[in-house]
Amino acid sequence: MTTAPARIAIFSLRKLAGAALTIFVLLTAVFVLIQITPGDEAVAAAGPGASPEQIEQLREQLGLSGPLLQRYIAFLGRIGTGDLGISSASRGPVGDEIAAALPITAELVVVSVILSIAIALPLAALSALRQTGRGESWRRFLIILICGLPTFWLALMFQRLFGSLLGWFPISGRYTIGAVSVPRVTGSTLLDAMLAGDALAVSDALAHIILPATVLSLAFIGPAYRILRAEFMSIAQRDFVMVARASGQSRSQVLRRNIVPHVVTPTLILVGIEFGSLFGGAVLVESVFARDGLGSMLTNAVAQKDSAVVIGGVLAIGVIVVVTNVLVDIVQTARDPQLRRAEMGI
Repeated sequence: MTTAPARIAIFSLRKLAGAALTIFVLLTAVFVLIQITPGDEAVAAAGPGASPEQIEQLREQLGLSGPLLQRYIAFLGRIGTGDLGISSASRGPVGDEIAAALPITAELVVVSVILSIAIALPLAALSALRQTGRGESWRRFLIILICGLPTFWLALMFQRLFGSLLGWFPISGRYTIGAVSVPRVTGSTLLDAMLAGDALAVSDALAHIILPATVLSLAFIGPAYRILRAEFMSIAQRDFVMVARASGQSRSQVLRRNIVPHVVTPTLILVGIEFGSLFGGAVLVESVFARDGLGSMLTNAVAQKDSAVVIGGVLAIGVIVVVTNVLVDIVQTARDPQLRRAEMGI
């Protein structure tokens, strides 16, 4: 008979194998798409005045020569050793570019997750407690309307309204050039300003991140609101909540003592899912708000047909999404007895 630790090990290995297969498929898809995209990367990298000999030399340096299958195998072997290649645009290691851009995108995603949960959670609780009435109908209508608007259009409207017309927030960049300066420690402007204890720099970084983070979070508030609302309503119908109400506790007391503690786990799982998904959504938002994170890096790389940077950037985002989903699956399985019995039989 298989023991419980063995079942856990098998479950973890199965999840890791699934994650590795997903990353392999992702890498192959990106490689194929780069190959069939019109244009010659070596010609683009060499510049308009380069001679044919210089272009061929550059093609050799960038690993773009040889048959397609040979390039694909060499590409997989290089990725397997952690070598993401050399950027044809900057001539620098792709790994260094990703390491510089990743903290900038991560700070945007973290602030967006905080905003989306801070808005969706109280709205879901309010809706679950007041399930009827005109206010509830309007609340649901507005959430569906706002969250259904295209992110690109919302970003432009936010820049126009809160940046250009009202002048409340900067419309681009991560900080005011020349106004603040803090030592680079993590690569995240906001976190570095906090570590330096510079209140002016923290305020400046927050002012620059609030608009893109709000735009990025809006697309995820709707799904988060619906999931959390359903969770609140499900828990509110349970016997122990009925008993608490019958004992004379007020509505807010029942919510705080008996319902909210049971919503913590689904909220954490939701945060994990959002964290991975928001990295993909940040590509467009960073480009609009001129934040030099992974999104801007990928946009520029596509325009310059810099395949090494495109593959490296997509791989970085893909790994984050896959790893986050695996962690969410493990936490969810560990917390849910029914799921644990179904997945591991323990």
